[in-house]
Amino acid sequence: MAFVGAFTRRPDADAKVRGAARYVADLDVPDAWLGGTVRADVARGRLVRIDRDPGFDFTRVVVVTAADIPGRNVVALITDDQPLLAQDAIEHHGEPIALVAAPDRATLLAALAALRPVIAARTPCFDMEASAVVWKRIAIDRGDVDAVWAKAHRVVEGTFHTGSQEQMYIEPQGCVAWPPDRHGVVVVRGSLQCPYYVQKALMAALDLPAERARVVACTVGGGFGGKEDYPSVIACHAALLARAAGRPVKLLFDRHEDLAVTPKRHPCRVWHRTAVAADGTLLAMDIDVRMDGGAYTTLSPVVLSRGVLHATGPYRCANVRVRGAVVATNHVPYGAFRGFGAPQTCFAVERQMDRIATELGMHPVALRRHNALAPGDRTATGQLLDDSVAAHAVLDAVVAETGCARMPWRTQKRGRRRRGFGVSLFWHGAGFTGSGETKLKSRVAAAVLADGRVEVAAAATEIGQGTEAMLRAIAADSLGCGAADVALTEPDTGRAPDSGPTVASRTCMIVGGLVAQACRQLRDRVGGDEARPFRDRAAAFVRDGGDGRVEVEYHAPPGIVWDEANYRGDAYPVYGYGADVVEVEVDVATFAVKVLRFCTAIDVGRAIQPGLVRGQIEGGSLQALGFGHLEVVTTQAGRLRQDRMATCIIPTAVDAPPMRVLLVERPFQHGPFGAKGVGEMPADGGAPALAAAIEDAIGIAVDAVPATPERLLAAWLQTHPEEAL
Repeated sequence: MAFVGAFTRRPDADAKVRGAARYVADLDVPDAWLGGTVRADVARGRLVRIDRDPGFDFTRVVVVTAADIPGRNVVALITDDQPLLAQDAIEHHGEPIALVAAPDRATLLAALAALRPVIAARTPCFDMEASAVVWKRIAIDRGDVDAVWAKAHRVVEGTFHTGSQEQMYIEPQGCVAWPPDRHGVVVVRGSLQCPYYVQKALMAALDLPAERARVVACTVGGGFGGKEDYPSVIACHAALLARAAGRPVKLLFDRHEDLAVTPKRHPCRVWHRTAVAADGTLLAMDIDVRMDGGAYTTLSPVVLSRGVLHATGPYRCANVRVRGAVVATNHVPYGAFRGFGAPQTCFAVERQMDRIATELGMHPVALRRHNALAPGDRTATGQLLDDSVAAHAVLDAVVAETGCARMPWRTQKRGRRRRGFGVSLFWHGAGFTGSGETKLKSRVAAAVLADGRVEVAAAATEIGQGTEAMLRAIAADSLGCGAADVALTEPDTGRAPDSGPTVASRTCMIVGGLVAQACRQLRDRVGGDEARPFRDRAAAFVRDGGDGRVEVEYHAPPGIVWDEANYRGDAYPVYGYGADVVEVEVDVATFAVKVLRFCTAIDVGRAIQPGLVRGQIEGGSLQALGFGHLEVVTTQAGRLRQDRMATCIIPTAVDAPPMRVLLVERPFQHGPFGAKGVGEMPADGGAPALAAAIEDAIGIAVDAVPATPERLLAAWLQTHPEEAL
């Protein structure tokens, strides 16, 4: 293999480095008007009417309300409960009420100010523990939990909280829509992760068949899940305006609007009760997970699903009870963020493991090693792990690199600046949960062009993670040709088959696997003397009338069985595994936390492009560290308080510690060249390892993140009154 495991030049690199890449805001669209949104200024209420300022000339603009939607007034996704435009009920601050298109920005702003919604306020609910409206419940049971408590050496309880988190992609949300052409086709271009999600939403809102709703992903300036479902809202809004105006409309968010109304990570509370033997063996795990879903369902059911499936961590336990619920509040709806529910429950189980280690007087590394899943073990859903199981391998790798197994744990520290270390062990299912991939039936096509190059058609989007280089490497080695002999289509519903969304650590394993399959079939079909370059043989093959196009569809590996109703069986085709070690210094005068060193070992099955994989791991790990102690996302009366980059803090290069990334490769037999997934895993382990390191350094429980200086000071004053004096 010339490209898998080596280096393939990124096709998107030159344009991005030189500033020539064309993002949605860069599109030159003649005669385009600008779009904007009239929003609710309360978190809950009833829309009485929309007053118009008589001093403004509304003939200069186009206004769209719910009454102007030709199809269904819904954001078509999982559950059709979210309106595109409020018609009666207001359920969250910033909910869209009306749309405006104008020829220039000054006119647009004046028109938005001249539209004044009259809303009768109602009492909102912001407390997820008090909410009586449940979007989704999930139960997982294995063994007999209640029979174990009396036999346990110790029973350890803990409650853990994780806050929300903003994706803070470089490029804010935006779409451009064109009115129907002479064939009745509506075209939308935008910054988005999932073209076919947006197409589905357009079909519902505009009452269109699939062939008349075309969606194209532009160059995307980052997503991290934040551009999974929300672009459907913007695309439909832009398309409605373009239809009404009879001209193209650009609907582009500035940073303030983006922060105020787009989905973020679900806040979460997890309660653990664990029965353990004297040697540290986990005997029973009783876990309750509750997430704040916000005002509408959006992606909450699948976020909860992944959360509860990862709630036990990569640990062997014969008796498990997990209960999960995601509930409604009047917050802006929460949605997808890298990790998709797993970082919340991974934080809780890892902090619980540290609590158990302290109770038993065991080293946290020893406790994890004793209980880590191994080949032949079964998960909480009863899935037999018999392929690519690497929990011990990743833990051994970080232990060998850092020597953390020999570091003393929870010893008394002195002085103003105190150091500590923390370790985490985590796992992450690759691909959609359960039968999701089978239901989706992703497709990829490969076709020989006239010059012998092969064009690969897939809807997977490049959002900065290196998808194009990865798919090109897989295709080139599967065909036996050069990387320059492979062309990739735009993620365009008019040209590329539905290969599924760019989410859930599925692009490499699922889409890459389909690319490998299609290209191998094409190579076999072309045949010929393999001493000749593939490109020459392929060009001759199509000149002679050969069928140079192959399209393949996903089929699950044999033996995969999933019971959706009872959450039993094979939750994922395979899991990835990771382990982190974090070393910190805490200043007990300011409670500022400095991460001194970070080491991670990640099992990716096979690193298709090792440089890109390391980059993904470093970036995701820094996000996880930010989640652990820097990134504060709070609301007041339903309005986001951190509504600008000056107050919505994320880690910068100054905050990035020296990072050591260890790639562990345990190939998955059904992955392309053995590859699994990598994108989400780094988000899971950083926060609990960081919290453990802070706890080790200053001796206070860190059961909630972000562990800000204010929170650490409050905990310190409760537990160290003599030192506070």
